Amino acid sequence: MGTLKLQPTISESHIETIEKTYSIAARLRTFIESQKDKRLAWFMISLLAKAVLILPIPAALIYYYNASESILAVTLGLFFANIIAGMGGSKTSVMIFLVALNTVVHVIMILAFVLH
Repeated sequence: MGTLKLQPTISESHIETIEKTYSIAARLRTFIESQKDKRLAWFMISLLAKAVLILPIPAALIYYYNASESILAVTLGLFFANIIAGMGGSKTSVMIFLVALNTVVHVIMILAFVLH
């Protein structure tokens, strides 16, 4: 009778080791490359998020926390930079960078005036 081999032996010369380094920059680059075909979605999401969540922040900070009016100029500058980048046909990486920059700048503004 014949014997069945369920697990064939593999010699060490046929084994390939794949070493992958996962850094945050490499993951971010991979994510941005996977989003290339979704540039319009990033533009629309960022516009809607800015219009609903970000644009009321300067009004609240100026009215309730006596913040200077210069934060309105920063907010509108970032808003129009996003519009120009989106309508001008910028890369997806630029759109994602603007979303991240806008988020970081406004979180710093909120923390600076609320915790002051």
